[in-house]
Amino acid sequence: MGLFNFIKGQLLEIIEWQDDSRDTLSYRYPEEDRAIMRGAQLIVRESQAAQFLYLGEFGDTFGPGKHTLSTENIPVLTALASWKYGFESPFKADVYFVTTRLFTGNKWGTSNPVMLRDNDFGVVRARAFGAYDFRVSDVKLFLKEVAGTDDHFRLEEFADTMRSRVVSVFSEALAAAKIPIMDVASRYQEVGEALLPLINPVIGAKYGLQMTSFILENVSVPPEVEQAIDKRSSMAAIGNLNDYVKYQMGQGLVTGTAGAGGVASEMAVGLAMAQQMVQSGILNPPSAPAPGFAPPAAAAATADLLSPADVAKILNVSESDVMASLTSGDLKGKQIGSTYRITRAALDQFLKS
Repeated sequence: MGLFNFIKGQLLEIIEWQDDSRDTLSYRYPEEDRAIMRGAQLIVRESQAAQFLYLGEFGDTFGPGKHTLSTENIPVLTALASWKYGFESPFKADVYFVTTRLFTGNKWGTSNPVMLRDNDFGVVRARAFGAYDFRVSDVKLFLKEVAGTDDHFRLEEFADTMRSRVVSVFSEALAAAKIPIMDVASRYQEVGEALLPLINPVIGAKYGLQMTSFILENVSVPPEVEQAIDKRSSMAAIGNLNDYVKYQMGQGLVTGTAGAGGVASEMAVGLAMAQQMVQSGILNPPSAPAPGFAPPAAAAATADLLSPADVAKILNVSESDVMASLTSGDLKGKQIGSTYRITRAALDQFLKS
């Protein structure tokens, strides 16, 4: 009887795992050198999957339910073991339970600024953080690439690694989406939903994971970029700058002060009004005599005064001959300082004599 109990204790009849931790991603069933007997019962609960490994190779995968282990329902494992007479004798294999439920509220964030290329601001350094929900979608790939041979793989062991991988994928997806930094900073939910189709194919193919929600809680940029965004927002709120400045000037005239626009607003209004006056001809009227200016007749009289050089050109003689005639009195002219001025009438009289 003692020998029978010993032999029975070396065989696994029921294989199951109850998770009471809420943070376990995968768990290796403790075989303790015990073999699995034919007809053993495998119990897989909801939000679990059971994966068999035999000599380092993946065997069969079982979803939720109660499974009787036999040659018929573990064909992959039977083929790996190459039992000549079928699955009749006990065998040893590793059984991993993987939690497939949704893990919610996981935090992520950039430890260092991420370099992004933006059409408006060029290359921008941005920091971001938020939360995400995920689940295991490919049990074999997850065990191979993430959990490995860890007998009890918890979320806290994976948090830092997952955070860095999410940040890396987030940066690549944001660059591929070419979303302007102003849109990222103002529409977190829309951007998060837009990035999900770009992030899931990457983490699904690399890690066997599926992200059900990706939330951006904050995106911060350097102070100079924030100021540029604030200025652009202010300009958009103002709308038509000319109408805004006129309004500010009108407010200043009513209150008797320069108003919120200050001196700059007054100067802008003045320049705008001056431009309109020039365009309408107020500041550039058609030629009309202004008070204090000589009439056309006086201008013509001024044009009748000739210099000795002008007379020399008219008579086709040298300027010294003209000066000699002036000195002798043959040509009448008026001396002003060291030069002479000859009227047209005096030149005509000289030519007649």
